[in-house]
Amino acid sequence: MADYLWFEGIPLPGIEVEKELIEETRDKFVIRDEDTVILSYPKSGTHWLIEIVSLIQSKGDPSWIQSVPLWHRSPWIETQRGYQKLIKKEGPRLITSHLPFHLFPKSFFSSKAKVIYIIRNPRDVLVSGYFFWSKTKFVRNPESMTTYFEWFLKGNVVYGSWFEHTRAWLSMREKDNFLLLNYEDMKQDTKSIIKKICDFLGKKLEPDELDMVLKYSSFQAMKENNMSNYSLVPKSIVPHNLVHFRKGMTGDWKNHFTVAQAEAFDKVFQEKMAGFPPGLFPWE
Repeated sequence: MADYLWFEGIPLPGIEVEKELIEETRDKFVIRDEDTVILSYPKSGTHWLIEIVSLIQSKGDPSWIQSVPLWHRSPWIETQRGYQKLIKKEGPRLITSHLPFHLFPKSFFSSKAKVIYIIRNPRDVLVSGYFFWSKTKFVRNPESMTTYFEWFLKGNVVYGSWFEHTRAWLSMREKDNFLLLNYEDMKQDTKSIIKKICDFLGKKLEPDELDMVLKYSSFQAMKENNMSNYSLVPKSIVPHNLVHFRKGMTGDWKNHFTVAQAEAFDKVFQEKMAGFPPGLFPWE
């Protein structure tokens, strides 16, 4: 089991991530105007978003998503393999990252590259994270939900504090090249969100192509697609069959939090996320 790699106060995964690489990514990596970046805090619907954007790019044709692993279609910029793949790739790139605002490539902030940032109810992020990380060797494993709950509120989890990550990236929300989505809306009306992403990326889909995107990005289709369900990850990293798609629902935290935990979480949320307009967080 890997412990965290600490970098400038942020705990990062202990596998595939190195300090030198994070520095190089931040200071030297060039984000191009034609790139599309999928950004999120882990367990917020990242893979679902990658699948949707991949399918939009192929106009609903599933052959790309069924033949190329998700992490090759949209490599993680902060991982060794992802970084190498991205610097060699010609033309427009699809890039994924969980990096916090201050560690992200500086070149992005003067580019026209499009960023899609997805947020999800942090209570569900916490529960999903607990069940996911405890099955892997990427990071330090929590022995219990109680332990993980405490870590999460303090920001002692992989990629640091959800509150800080979200606050910082939301400072970009008025920019033309930044699209804010939330998982809850995606679950409720996937088709409308796909249209919204198409508009943002300047892509036009015919009704039948839109239906194909909807069909092949469904929870069930992704669960069955070996290029997307993480069944290809080696057993050395994931010894206990990783169920990447556990439930994919909203509000599951209610099945796991105690009353005291729910109250403690609300208190921290209100303190840390004060100042945002009402309605920005659909779960509140």
